[in-house]
Amino acid sequence: MAVSLTVNGDERSLNIEGDTPLLWVLRDELGLKGTKFGCGAGLCGACTVHLNGQPVRSCSTPVEMAAGGDVVTIEGLGEGSRLHALQDAWIEHGVPQCGYCQSGQIMSAAHLLASNPAPSREEIVAAMTGNLCRCGTYSRIIAAVESVVADTSDGAQGGGA
Repeated sequence: MAVSLTVNGDERSLNIEGDTPLLWVLRDELGLKGTKFGCGAGLCGACTVHLNGQPVRSCSTPVEMAAGGDVVTIEGLGEGSRLHALQDAWIEHGVPQCGYCQSGQIMSAAHLLASNPAPSREEIVAAMTGNLCRCGTYSRIIAAVESVVADTSDGAQGGGA
């Protein structure tokens, strides 16, 4: 099946089976390795990307559902070579240990901040609940998101939040 979609601002056309998970299209067909395979059932959040502005689990989203849509992966979150404010905060707060879940974590946090630029701690925790971290860096994840919220509310400009 012919599938066209926009990925990180670039129009892409593929000839691929419609039921192929979006994750494998991104990783294997387009070479975007930042989105990770975790559980394969859409439960852990490691594969989270944005489809038409909404977070989706790319491991369980068939590419035919993304046809004609706009997909943003961790590689497309920043602007050019400039990291997104959340990516900077992740580094500043030393969030990743193994780092495997972090692209999905950041994509979920980015959606939260795009829809609610000033979430409370409780709203941050609720928004991040669907993303699992085997290393248990949850307190650092929350602190990183809170720091972006604080920077934004202090008038600082973050990269695309």
